[in-house]
Amino acid sequence: MIKRAIISGGGTGGHIFPAIAIANEIKARNPEAEILFIGAQGKMEMERVPKAGYKIIGLDIRGFQRKKILPNLLLPYRILSSLIKARKIIKNFKPDVVVGVGGYASGPTLQMANLLKVPTVIQEQNSFAGKTNLILSKKAKSICVAYEGMHRFFPADKIVLTGNPVRKEIVSIGKDQVEAKKKLGFNEKEPLILVLGGSLGARTINRVFQNGMPHFQRGTIQVLWQTGKFYFDELSKDKNIAETKNVHITAFIDDMNLAYEAADIIVSRAGALSVSELCLVGKPCILVPSPNVAEDHQTKNAMALVHNKAAVMVRDKDAAHELMDQTLLLLADEKQLKKLSKNILTLAKPRATEDIVDQIEKASHA
Repeated sequence: MIKRAIISGGGTGGHIFPAIAIANEIKARNPEAEILFIGAQGKMEMERVPKAGYKIIGLDIRGFQRKKILPNLLLPYRILSSLIKARKIIKNFKPDVVVGVGGYASGPTLQMANLLKVPTVIQEQNSFAGKTNLILSKKAKSICVAYEGMHRFFPADKIVLTGNPVRKEIVSIGKDQVEAKKKLGFNEKEPLILVLGGSLGARTINRVFQNGMPHFQRGTIQVLWQTGKFYFDELSKDKNIAETKNVHITAFIDDMNLAYEAADIIVSRAGALSVSELCLVGKPCILVPSPNVAEDHQTKNAMALVHNKAAVMVRDKDAAHELMDQTLLLLADEKQLKKLSKNILTLAKPRATEDIVDQIEKASHA
């Protein structure tokens, strides 16, 4: 039984939503358990975690910025102050276990937990491990991974293949596509493309669909398009988009299970959470990996599906010339749509959250 747990990490929805899924499963098993999140000040988790009903404390931590040298001068101070603050939080809260889900805050938090002899569990979401988790893995009790072959990075005896935790509503998604389209205001008889660029947005994907408005103005194809918060204001002022009645844009989709259910095909980045959710949803998808991530891990995530003939991949550098054509061709290919849908479902791990919490409980009793 877990009485107190700390979950640390964040930065993007790909880290935050799995963390919240883990917290919810801990609470479901242990209603009296106290759960504290540790995140990075100014990052998305400071808003999203309290909305999910959990307390969070922020560390003044940032990553190394390759394009801006000046902010990096403060990095040693930020790391030291975050280590000191994390140590104080852990000593005061007295957790049974500390869980790291990736993101800037997880480094100092798990480092201090290890020094204070508090059991730690790492949840590595990507197919290519980050440097921080490589360091932290040496003292972790368990390392929960989503892909085969992770012994390249971690001690084989600590690895547990669990899959990535996803929100409960995604796991329990139904099969009533017609009703989902109606609820979202779309024509239930016409095809719907769901465009996802992640919580912050994807410039490349947004530009392709912005330039592709003529395809939707003269046809019956519908688009539900999550632009991300950074691009919504700009795109909502585009007259071509505003005047295309079968295209709906939004900064963020709150009811993702409804959007997934309504979609006929999905165009998405290849973040770890996105890929895990897409496997469960079982819809044909085109992945456009972001090139702006460490170790190009999104391409590796996407290739894990491509090798299993479970998705189509278009590289970011090729998207301007290929993505729209690939999307429209796939939408018209009934045989390929069925094949991709069937294959991607074989990669789903619907019990990921439960299996991860099993490991967390095991570590807390070690």
